[in-house]
Amino acid sequence: MSAPFLKIENLHVSIEGKEILKDFSIEINGGEIHAIMGPNGTGKSTLASAIMGHPKYEITSGSVTMNGEDVLEMEVDERAQAGLFLAMQYPSEISGITNADFLRSAINAGREEGDEISLMKFIRKLDEKMDLLEMDQQFAQRYLNEGFSGGEKKRNEILQLMMLEPKLAILDEIDSGLDIDALKVVSKGVNAMRGSEFGCLIITHYQRLLDYIKPDKVHVMMQGRIVKSGGSELAERLEAEGYDWIKEELGIEDERVNQEA
Repeated sequence: MSAPFLKIENLHVSIEGKEILKDFSIEINGGEIHAIMGPNGTGKSTLASAIMGHPKYEITSGSVTMNGEDVLEMEVDERAQAGLFLAMQYPSEISGITNADFLRSAINAGREEGDEISLMKFIRKLDEKMDLLEMDQQFAQRYLNEGFSGGEKKRNEILQLMMLEPKLAILDEIDSGLDIDALKVVSKGVNAMRGSEFGCLIITHYQRLLDYIKPDKVHVMMQGRIVKSGGSELAERLEAEGYDWIKEELGIEDERVNQEA
């Protein structure tokens, strides 16, 4: 087994004085895809934002390391340059910046001066990834997410993932609002990234995404922490039976935390 790409130990996160994550721990090794499932209000999106350094979230204790480096000591841009990537549930629209300009700038930001990607190499790579994701080439010249449908925004997030080639990707409800055809395309993009140098954490409510992206491990999150882990069969049981059997098994009456951010 390779060294963990991402290791979170005993993480506690608060927002406006209310604790959301409570003693959260997980390890994701190179080549692994993990899925976190759970009802609304259990802290899943808080986890994604806290890992990436959103200033709204206060980490009160615990540690987050990637390849042995202290992630919590890094600024947000340093986390991205270290290889962390977040595909957001609700990507922002940015007028005046085309997808192509944004992507090329993002790629070059992670390179040394004088080692910037050439225009021709960038165009070839962009065309290849857009073809795989069945995206119209005109998307490259559209302003970032401006006027995009929900499905187009999600495909665009996966395009960014494939172009930037991070070490560890966090996909926050990337399947939300997708029809089955778009879900298959998005899954194809994630599966194309699989390999020993890539780890992934998928946050989702639904098992259907995991029909197309087979996770190595599935975790159930309640009350701001992982309460149960297993293989893909766990996701299948959750789809069939819901979460009540876990609550009953563990004596949990209310799975939620103070609020979901």
